Amino acid sequence: MNLPNKITVARIMLIPLFLIVMLVPFGWGSVKIGAVTLPVSHLIGALIFIIASTTDWIDGYYARKYQLVTNLGKFLDPLADKLLVSAALIVLVELHYAPSWMVIVIISREFAVTGLRLVLAGEGEVMAANMLGKIKTWTQIIAISALLLHNFPFSLLSFPFADLALWVAVIFTIWSGWDYFSKNKHAFLHSK
Repeated sequence: MNLPNKITVARIMLIPLFLIVMLVPFGWGSVKIGAVTLPVSHLIGALIFIIASTTDWIDGYYARKYQLVTNLGKFLDPLADKLLVSAALIVLVELHYAPSWMVIVIISREFAVTGLRLVLAGEGEVMAANMLGKIKTWTQIIAISALLLHNFPFSLLSFPFADLALWVAVIFTIWSGWDYFSKNKHAFLHSK
């Protein structure tokens, strides 16, 4: 397994740590940052999430720079993104920081595109993430990070950045899903 794939696996391994920090009541208390009172567990969880999300850029950079792009990497990288984002969004619903319908839209799109990837793989095609899919992922990461940090630092300005970022993420999620399916409709039209 090459370095980019190891980084991707490390991203997947951070997910259980994120879940434990966010969901197990350790009683670490809270910190006050300006007008925001943030539970320490949410701050640590946000840092874990942001670090894990940043590895998405790092593994892609090394894969392209050193020509280490593999079919395994093309499969693992989007899977790691989906697992990390889905876990974080479900936690946010449980904590009442994200509307369940938005999370259902985002996760449903992820399942649908994964299904499309499987259909294409059955025909010998590997569908790598395109630019719109990458933008979708980063809008989701930004929205989740802002929600985990209770909209800090934008809460100091009374600006609902986290909520707006989640709306942008939903829009890009729907748009990129439509794009993947419209560009690969042949997989359904000609399937046996």
